[in-house]
Amino acid sequence: MTIRIAVIGAGLMGADHAKIVAEEMQGATLQLVCDMDESRARKVADLYGAADVGNDPEAAISRADIDAVIVASPDFTHAPLSLACIAAGKKVLCEKPLSQSSDECLKVMNAEMAAAARFVQLGFMRRYDQSYTEMRQALKSGAIGRPLMMHNFHRNVETPASDFTGEMAITNSAPHEFDVVRYVLGTDYVSISAFQPKRSDALVAPVVMVLETADGQLVNIEINNNAAYGYDVRAELVGETASIAMNPIAFTRIDQRLGQHTGYDTDWRGRYYEAYRRQNRAFLRFVSTRKFPEVASSCWDGYCAAIVAEAGVKALNEGRKVAVEMINKPEFYA
Repeated sequence: MTIRIAVIGAGLMGADHAKIVAEEMQGATLQLVCDMDESRARKVADLYGAADVGNDPEAAISRADIDAVIVASPDFTHAPLSLACIAAGKKVLCEKPLSQSSDECLKVMNAEMAAAARFVQLGFMRRYDQSYTEMRQALKSGAIGRPLMMHNFHRNVETPASDFTGEMAITNSAPHEFDVVRYVLGTDYVSISAFQPKRSDALVAPVVMVLETADGQLVNIEINNNAAYGYDVRAELVGETASIAMNPIAFTRIDQRLGQHTGYDTDWRGRYYEAYRRQNRAFLRFVSTRKFPEVASSCWDGYCAAIVAEAGVKALNEGRKVAVEMINKPEFYA
């Protein structure tokens, strides 16, 4: 049986998801590309052979010829469209964040629990990246002893918008780290502090966060949205007996003029393409088997990321350590 998928959103992420559905997901068909700008939807649909296009996401979700949905539209649409998918009884792979509001995340969780079935797989794709997979395996095998610290940095060439702020670095960029560190360490956060150095210009400065976990580890996260030199994400997990670190990925090196040079990507898409493929294939299995993927992020994980981000913004604005306070995890998500 072929799973007919609608991709909602025809921007960079929507186009990448459409490509993966069309070229990398055996057993799936790219049935529809939907975007408020129908001409943009048509361009992506023609490129990857979609059967149809549309400009009304809720109408797309309700169509009888759509079996599952990938939401890659703007952040503010994620929770409403996830709710529409739950109401329609269709599985959805929703790009992160589920919402930047923890209250809105709770609404989606409550709708899913009321339906008594999992519908939403959240697109924290780093859980499928080989680097983090190997870190988690090293920890679980005992190869590095008790985990003590995890160092993380996440650097972009430049901010996606001129009005990008330090708060947005916490709510928009850092949730990837918030989630994948929780996944690797297998614990939650109890507090967060946030700091910014001063730049010499008007660009938004890096944000550095220090988080404490319920198991007594320290986690630091640097988000530098104006690093200038390239897209660069790294992590190191330090244990009592060893450490394991992510290697920068460079397929080639140029030797010339008495020196060596390796390049950086301009954005995340090349670095994490394989993780997206793994994630999307896991989603296809979820749709087919109705068994939620063991590795994937759920609505609960989206809520956790939103709670940490809200506490991080408060910590940055108030210049103090802030407690991370979450509801008890519902048994539904255990």
